[in-house]
Amino acid sequence: MKVFLFVKKAAAKILIYASLLLAAFIALVPVVSCVITAFKPDEEYAATNVMELPAVWKSFSPSLAWIKEAFANFITAWQRADMLLAFRNTAIILFFVLLGSIMTGSMLAYVLSRFKFPGNGLIRSLFLFASLLPGIAMQVSLYRIMYELDFINTLYGYIIMQMGTDVISIYIFIQFFENISTSLDESAIMDGCTYFGVFFRILFPLLKPAIVTVLILKGVGTYNEYYAASLYLQDKTKYITVATCLYKFTGPLGNQYNLICAGLLITLLPALVIFILCQKQIYGGLTLGAVKG
Repeated sequence: MKVFLFVKKAAAKILIYASLLLAAFIALVPVVSCVITAFKPDEEYAATNVMELPAVWKSFSPSLAWIKEAFANFITAWQRADMLLAFRNTAIILFFVLLGSIMTGSMLAYVLSRFKFPGNGLIRSLFLFASLLPGIAMQVSLYRIMYELDFINTLYGYIIMQMGTDVISIYIFIQFFENISTSLDESAIMDGCTYFGVFFRILFPLLKPAIVTVLILKGVGTYNEYYAASLYLQDKTKYITVATCLYKFTGPLGNQYNLICAGLLITLLPALVIFILCQKQIYGGLTLGAVKG
């Protein structure tokens, strides 16, 4: 019996670790392929497979000439895709979208969780219903609204649209508000505090875990948004974003995948740096967001 249990536990561990190794392999192969491809010039990329190491790696030399040769694709991608403008536009969009989503989402959640009025449950149900609708199915009506408001091909119009399409953050804030005792509100109001004072001075500072969670979810979604940015920011000389700038390397005669991979690695760097510097806050916010409620 003991031998059977030992074999069963050993088989279970082997299966678990084999599954993890397989999942890691599947996740890492595209990343490794992208890194390898990013360092190959056009001729070498056309003549070799995607997993063959670049020739420049084999001739490594700690010199300025080698660095210039090795990172030639990165320099070309940065210049031809106008990635400086793309990062600037994306930074502006992220700042206002995240600020607007946090403020509107938290204030609306405060009203829905603290004030009981006719239609409260209906509004929550409508928000839930809206979150279940596929975004692509609503693009015809949304595009019409954007056109009538003259928001197409404007940065502020795109920012307003991105701020108004986030239902998940509202439910995250509602979930946190419902776990904060209403006695805090009542005590502050008895001391003469207004509802705005209760929200901004007492409750809003307690929403730090929820704010971190919303920043992660909304920030990643906005940073990687391609479809809406391509559809509503039509002037690709002024309103390119990080997600759309690499489209310049695609065309009817073929795609320059070595330059696309180099640009992708450049776009990954800001997110990687932020994750490394703020991983404690990120993990804390996601963990607290998972157990609340």
